[in-house]
Amino acid sequence: MQLFSSFQLGATALKNRIVMSPMTRNRALGNLANDLMAEYYGQRASAGLIVTEGTSPSPHGLGYARIPGLYAPEQTAAWKQVTRAVHMRGGKIFVQLMHTGRVGSPLNLSPGAELLAPSALAVLGRIWTDSQGEQPYGTPRAMTAAEIQRTINEYAEAAKNAIAAGFDGVEIHGANGYLVNQFLDPGANQRHDLYGDDSTNRNRFALEVAVAVTTAIGAARVGIRLSPYGVFNDMSGDYAGIAGQYTSLAAALGQLQLTYLHLVDHSSMGAPKPNATTVQAICQAFRAAGGGAVVLSGGYDQDRAETDLSRGAADLIAFGRPFIANPDLVARLQNNLSLAVPDSTTFYSAGPTGYTDYPTSP
Repeated sequence: MQLFSSFQLGATALKNRIVMSPMTRNRALGNLANDLMAEYYGQRASAGLIVTEGTSPSPHGLGYARIPGLYAPEQTAAWKQVTRAVHMRGGKIFVQLMHTGRVGSPLNLSPGAELLAPSALAVLGRIWTDSQGEQPYGTPRAMTAAEIQRTINEYAEAAKNAIAAGFDGVEIHGANGYLVNQFLDPGANQRHDLYGDDSTNRNRFALEVAVAVTTAIGAARVGIRLSPYGVFNDMSGDYAGIAGQYTSLAAALGQLQLTYLHLVDHSSMGAPKPNATTVQAICQAFRAAGGGAVVLSGGYDQDRAETDLSRGAADLIAFGRPFIANPDLVARLQNNLSLAVPDSTTFYSAGPTGYTDYPTSP
């Protein structure tokens, strides 16, 4: 079975083809990684690759409560206990760099930080804040050209910090309605400059971030996550020209020789199903241009994972929620054991309950 075979991912040797998907868990008190997080990720080090929860490269990107950062020296130092815990157990770990952009509340930001986005358009709905409970999403300020360049530089510096913290690489979060995705999507990006108006310009921010990060730490240690057709966080979903836009973006990312392209399918959680022909074209464009592996995620079980690996649709398969309640997920899959069901009420709460207290199989 291919799922349990080794794989060379750029500069990183993986012991199997199972990826632990990035999942926000909101345990980073003070926006710092901690010993509880080290225990959590260490418990799951049997995955071929762990991708961490979204971690902000900027004080302006901490839109959620209790998410970690990687822009300050104390944050870099704090992450070392996490990478050490994973490496001591033979695992490999990438950090996901996630700037939340307009997805957030000013109440979750540090003093002096602002919600920044391509355009001054708020997300519909409400968001949790520890100080005042649920509140409407804040309205962001449209980024100036200088702020766009500053943010690109922040991604590069965060990538350097990641290597200093002991990470094996970084994943640029270009999916799920966060800042990079906001630039890609015409519903969130109504700019009339080099970063807006048409698909070429809307792709520019993602590509410039990728160039900056690969220049900082090398393409062999950089992946990117995209969610074409995604609607999470008020994205447009299927809009005119989306297939051509993402295929062109994938080709350009492939030319940078990124080590992987991670595509997200949220249809198992009720979102629209991505167009299969377009997804295939995106993957082909990335590979043909010189890109590395393709990672697919979205409601996978073992049989479907093996099918997609066998037919060459993917090189690696990412599992999300099954890893929450099954720290030994790899062993359970390998031995055909039943899977525990996670408690969704503890997904985003503070503390060890529903986080590090799930047992391994008998």
